[in-house]
Amino acid sequence: MSSFFNLFFEPSINENVERKSMYSRTLKSVLSVLALACFALVPMGCKKAPPITLACNASAPTVYPGDPLTLTATAASVDTNKKNNVIYSWSGDGVTGNGTSATVNTASLAPGSYTAKADVKEGKKGKEGLKPGQSAECSAAYAVKQFEPPTISCSASPSTIKPGDSATVTAVGMSPQNRPLTYNYTATAGTVTGTGTTAAYSSAGAPTGAVGITCGVSDDKNQMASASTTVTILAPPPPPPAPKTQALCSISFTNDPKRPTRVDNEAKACLDQVALDLKQQVDAKVVVVGESTADENAKTAKEQKYAAHHKHATVDQFAAERAVNAKDYLVTEQGIDASRISVATGTTDGQTEENYLVPSGATFSSDVTGTTPVDETAVKPQLRKPLVQRYQPRKAAQ
Repeated sequence: MSSFFNLFFEPSINENVERKSMYSRTLKSVLSVLALACFALVPMGCKKAPPITLACNASAPTVYPGDPLTLTATAASVDTNKKNNVIYSWSGDGVTGNGTSATVNTASLAPGSYTAKADVKEGKKGKEGLKPGQSAECSAAYAVKQFEPPTISCSASPSTIKPGDSATVTAVGMSPQNRPLTYNYTATAGTVTGTGTTAAYSSAGAPTGAVGITCGVSDDKNQMASASTTVTILAPPPPPPAPKTQALCSISFTNDPKRPTRVDNEAKACLDQVALDLKQQVDAKVVVVGESTADENAKTAKEQKYAAHHKHATVDQFAAERAVNAKDYLVTEQGIDASRISVATGTTDGQTEENYLVPSGATFSSDVTGTTPVDETAVKPQLRKPLVQRYQPRKAAQ
């Protein structure tokens, strides 16, 4: 039986040799393939994952206190594994945030340079950053600037005024950061009032000449600026010259020897012009000055001496009578108010009468000297009567 089995199933020596040779070639091929595969996979298994990195950035390099400022952290080479957890943290003066961005409370910071720091960690939740390459940090620098002070300009209108007059002062202030502004004003003379962009200057009590005015401005950070302008107070013009007494026409009383104090027709022409002047200058007055000759004065003196011993004796006062008669004509014939006419006597030797116009503000006694007021209660005007013509008989025809 075994012989029969071996006869049909036991390989021959040649078959065994062939099979061993085939198995050897196959094994070599497999081993070669495995060796090549292993050689190709070895580099992939040896390369390490890159570490996580972090970059920081500030939204503005410089800000003013109170301005908004945002900080941003950007991570790179983050593990994409779904189980990977990434966390951020921030530190720095006034910095608030726990994600990829943070804010800075610049209002709480004094002017200066600052640095904010950010950290990032990755890894399994609760184990972030425990392994090498799972954490990184970065920083962002920024500066907080001092507020710029305000500026101001100052002007006055009008810039030239009279004593006691006023001017308007205008200030134009500006804050580069639009801070609220407050204004103030001062003057070297006079007064200036106002707290806004305009003020009123009063020159009352100020001397003539240039007055300095200063406009001031300050912001809510107590930063200040000032500017100046001038207002010139003109010296008052000199007062007009005081009115002076004006000499008008004069009258001669030599035409009528028998009535040497009577106002005749020639005298009327002069007095009519005097009346016209008074009517044109309603605030003026007239002084009528009578004169007399030396002979007339001697006669008056003689009569006065005689009258001293004779109660009813009359005395001729030629100069006074001429003045009083001229006044009477102006009052009765021309309708001039008697209170506007004064009468006086002068020292000129002559049978004359002078008329003087005294404007308002003028003083006759200062302008014309050597006159004496007439006592009008003692010297009365004489009636202007024509002379009586005496009858002269006709001569008989021869």
